[in-house]
Amino acid sequence: MAAKRILDEMEPDQDLRRIGKSFRPRSFISSIIGEAFLGNSLQNICTALEPMLRRVVNEEVERKLVHGARSLTWSSSMRIQMLEPSNLQLVFGKNLSLPIFTGAKIGDAENNPLQLFIVDKSGDEAVHTTLPYQIQVEIVVLNGDFSHGELVNSTTWSMEEFNNSIVKERKGKRPLLIGDLLVNMRNGFAVVGDIEFTDNSSWVRGKMFRLGARVVPSSCHGVRILEAFTEPFAVKDHRGELYKKHHPPMLNDYVWRLEKISKDGAFHKRLASKHINTVQEFLKLFSVDPPKLRRILGAGMSQKKWEAVIKHARTCIMGNKVYIFHGSHFTVTLNPICQVVKAIINGQIYANNQELSSINQANVKNLVREAYINWGSLEEADDLLSETALLAQAGEQCPNHQLRPFQQLDEYLPDKTMDIVNYSDVGSSNWQTNSTYHVDSGIGYYIMDSTVDGDLAHSS
Repeated sequence: MAAKRILDEMEPDQDLRRIGKSFRPRSFISSIIGEAFLGNSLQNICTALEPMLRRVVNEEVERKLVHGARSLTWSSSMRIQMLEPSNLQLVFGKNLSLPIFTGAKIGDAENNPLQLFIVDKSGDEAVHTTLPYQIQVEIVVLNGDFSHGELVNSTTWSMEEFNNSIVKERKGKRPLLIGDLLVNMRNGFAVVGDIEFTDNSSWVRGKMFRLGARVVPSSCHGVRILEAFTEPFAVKDHRGELYKKHHPPMLNDYVWRLEKISKDGAFHKRLASKHINTVQEFLKLFSVDPPKLRRILGAGMSQKKWEAVIKHARTCIMGNKVYIFHGSHFTVTLNPICQVVKAIINGQIYANNQELSSINQANVKNLVREAYINWGSLEEADDLLSETALLAQAGEQCPNHQLRPFQQLDEYLPDKTMDIVNYSDVGSSNWQTNSTYHVDSGIGYYIMDSTVDGDLAHSS
């Protein structure tokens, strides 16, 4: 039995037998060499990976610290310490620049970075104020229908009400708002850095967002400061930015930049078929023959849409260019949308609206019609230069005539109007008489209900 125990102890371990009968223990020297080689390889690998590992670890630690800090500062225990109500409130300095698209930087109405202030509402009017210490403010997204007593008439709301209205990103999406979301406020003033939306607002209740700003509780020393919020607004996908409307439109803008006229839509195609491609061409025809423009747009252009597109077009920036139409006994100066602003007829100067309205309307209407049709051949000039040339020309034609300068009106197409009545027939019997047309910075003359659309085709 003793011999058997000795033999058993000399046999390889059962686990080693399972590995295979060919197992042979390594020599001591081989083990030392293998371990040394392995250690050297690990050292080389670690040396190579060290910079990358440091960067990854730093980023992860920073992310966790930021997340942890936000969770800590907005914990319920911290909120209990806040004093309510308060006379202090954060406010945005100006309204936002609209429209807002995903991926686009958010700025104020003057395309400057957003600004935040602290105001004191204890008096009859809110006034800017400061704090003796720096505070930290977080920018958040709110539901567009966030309200407390209709906000306009409300003087306070709870932090809980505000926080419950914060909108988070959709599941599986990036953070809804990215950029410089934490800003430091000193002396009651802060500038918000670059921020932008990553998703549109079509999926939320009301399809509108607000921007909000709240003070990080750990930085306000227990003083309750009401949150700031903007007016509701929609966020559109950046694809729509290519087709956005211009406010105000420019004369050379494509006509689909106007409200209610979609790019490649029915109205756009109808206008293009009549060679009306720009805002200037649209307004020229509106000045000369509004009924014809309405007919081109078709029955789909309701009265409400018509008023909206005309209202938008009327905000167009006119610039200082004028167009001069010369004849043997006349010189007519028109603004870029074919409205008469000055005229010399038989040596007599008509340099303002009152004087222009005293001219034989049939003659002037005919001149405007001819100028519209031959627009491409008119002389283009700067308004101030043309004024000098007009006065000089008038002096040559009528040296004893007292010149009265033209007074440019302050606003393009204002509500104040002048009626021009009792038009007589001009050259044909199919022009409607006794028409009424409203005028503005120039005298507009339009020709009603021509039986042939081609009568008013013009050269561009």
